Amino acid sequence: MVQQHQAMHLHWDFRLEMDGVLVSWALPDGPSINPKEKRLAFRVEDHDFRYKDFEGIIPGNEYASGKVLIWDRGSYKPQKTGTGCNLHENWLSGGRLEFTLYGTKLRGAWIIYRTRQNFMVRIPGICARKTMHIPVRRKL
Repeated sequence: MVQQHQAMHLHWDFRLEMDGVLVSWALPDGPSINPKEKRLAFRVEDHDFRYKDFEGIIPGNEYASGKVLIWDRGSYKPQKTGTGCNLHENWLSGGRLEFTLYGTKLRGAWIIYRTRQNFMVRIPGICARKTMHIPVRRKL
């Protein structure tokens, strides 16, 4: 799932369910469907799985306070995980996540990989689906 989050700074929260929690990254510029573009992704705290349906306002004056919209939802299929893999511990700790997204806006093969300090998100090669939507900033 992807949530558009107007906190102190507009960003997109990219979340994958692994072992009952939402493993999360904050993407300052949102996801890109251009395979030539890489997008910076900051690893943030895991969220309870129930958070997948949250849309509304986070009250207060903290960094995370602000409006949250569900920008995309769907499912994913991990790639190169082996059998009986504990995704949260094994696949994530390897620093390279390859998966196929089956969302309403984002579809096809994706990679999240660790750099020295953060993570990057990108589509490998040419998209499998030509009719993908371009991410747009919706007024919150």
